[in-house]
Amino acid sequence: MNLGENLFIGLAQKYQCRQAGRRKDSAVSIHPTAIIDSRAQIDPTAVIGPYVVIEGPVHIGAGTKVGPFTNIYGDTTIGEDCDIFPRVSIGDVPQDRAYHGENSSVRIGNRVILREGVTIHRGTGDGAATVIHDQCFLMTNAHVGHNCELEKGVIMISGSLLGGHVTIGERAIISGNAAVHQFCRIGTMAMIGGLSKITQDIPPFMMTDHDGNIIAINLVGLKRAGFSPDDRKEIKAAFRIMYREGFTHRHAMEVLAEQSFGPAVLPLIDFLNETSARGLTKGAA
Repeated sequence: MNLGENLFIGLAQKYQCRQAGRRKDSAVSIHPTAIIDSRAQIDPTAVIGPYVVIEGPVHIGAGTKVGPFTNIYGDTTIGEDCDIFPRVSIGDVPQDRAYHGENSSVRIGNRVILREGVTIHRGTGDGAATVIHDQCFLMTNAHVGHNCELEKGVIMISGSLLGGHVTIGERAIISGNAAVHQFCRIGTMAMIGGLSKITQDIPPFMMTDHDGNIIAINLVGLKRAGFSPDDRKEIKAAFRIMYREGFTHRHAMEVLAEQSFGPAVLPLIDFLNETSARGLTKGAA
């Protein structure tokens, strides 16, 4: 056994001793090689795997499993029944020159899956947070930058990247190796194509090509979500106004406002009426 291994085991034993009193009365499964900060609060039904490092006032909810070699830092809260695979990093300092050590956090909901190599950074700004809501699924090596927010059911496929301050709507999909510029918004049930470069907002229900341009509505996703044929017809009509009639975005929004669309199109209308830092993505030629 070399010096490095001796040092690591010594540190592990030191932190484990701090937790000994709490663990005696708990059914929590913590591997003996894990290093757990005394400030951490771990539900008795959680499972902490080998060589996990938890540093800071971390909260981990009931039934959550943390895989080997995962690192969790700072003011991080992880909900119930999450499945965190090996070598995930959560709550480390943001890759942002504006960050100066202020108190910020990560908030992760329930039943979230984080596959191998996922990285999630804490927010920039005092009291700021990076937030991942319930039932999100982040595949291998996906990255969520500081101050991002992912609504319920978002899927990020392997290698996809979010810059800081990105917001992703409910059940949207970010395909493999796509990159989203900071401050962009992705609407609910949008489908971002593989290798896409997203530098402007993507409205709800839209699909992009690998250049990040709008090409169609996410018809398969709408069907799977239970949208009726009439709902899908109205969304398609709104898409034509936005991207096939040759209108400017401002004129298209005025035309949409004059139409008598049903509730299925309201998420699109609301999205277009919100303030945008990046502007709307254009349609494919």
